[in-house]
Amino acid sequence: MKNRKKDTRWLVGVAMMAAIVVLLANTPLGLINIWPIKATTIHIPVIVGAILFGPMAGGILGGVFGICSIISNTVSPVAASICFSPVLAVSVGGPLSAVKALWISLGCRILIGVVAGWLWILLKKLRANDMIALPVVGFIGSMTNTVTVMGSIFLMFRAEYAAANNMAVSAVFDFIIVTVTGAGVMEAVVALVLVTAIGKALLRVNRVRTLPA
Repeated sequence: MKNRKKDTRWLVGVAMMAAIVVLLANTPLGLINIWPIKATTIHIPVIVGAILFGPMAGGILGGVFGICSIISNTVSPVAASICFSPVLAVSVGGPLSAVKALWISLGCRILIGVVAGWLWILLKKLRANDMIALPVVGFIGSMTNTVTVMGSIFLMFRAEYAAANNMAVSAVFDFIIVTVTGAGVMEAVVALVLVTAIGKALLRVNRVRTLPA
């Protein structure tokens, strides 16, 4: 009975966090158009969910984030959407580009939750105080998104991105650097603050501790 209650709490908690991810993805608060990319806050409930419910939950929530990203970049594209939407990617580079877009939009977002969840477990095993662990996980979880996404774009998509936007391939590197040092750092600082505040409140009120993956 105790395990059943634990499983039910896990399912309800993950479902609630997934609902928040979807809600953010469909409001201006979740995906903010900052040409040539879309800055995001959707990774915050992914990170918080990974802290509260473990790496598996984080991976699931990251997957929900990724699906929302695919839909948003397909329906309302910006300059970089070619790298996130398999539908748009096919028109530029064929089926292989669609697979690469799936990795960037979905695989990299799943990694956010997995990395955040395991990092939280590691810090707790090292007996790190919540006020140290929460901001660290928030910042690194956010940078996991930025580094894996932008690194994958540079390694897998620079030719297609350059062709789709009528720019030199060498200019893609400048785009990556501007995004990482601009929007990426801004997102990470916001995540550090919000994950610390939200995570501290939820850990205190609900007395939730990380579950096994």
